[in-house]
Amino acid sequence: MTDDPGPERAQYDGKELEAMRTTYATGALPSCPRCEVLMTRRSIGGGSFGLGYARKREWLICPRCRRSAVFDVRRRTRN
Repeated sequence: MTDDPGPERAQYDGKELEAMRTTYATGALPSCPRCEVLMTRRSIGGGSFGLGYARKREWLICPRCRRSAVFDVRRRTRN
């Protein structure tokens, strides 16, 4: 396995994810680091009623290459 960050890699690398988080934290939607196309956003709920557990996550999806990333909105972290 190589550490090649080329376009063939299926997942975003750490630097790409950090740049996306930084942009998203400003309230703007980030562009895909690979395609430079504006990503789409989907909210993901979490937990069940009455459990006291509810994470608010956002799923950012590139409409061109279909790569995606999920961020915890409150913590601004991946997953």
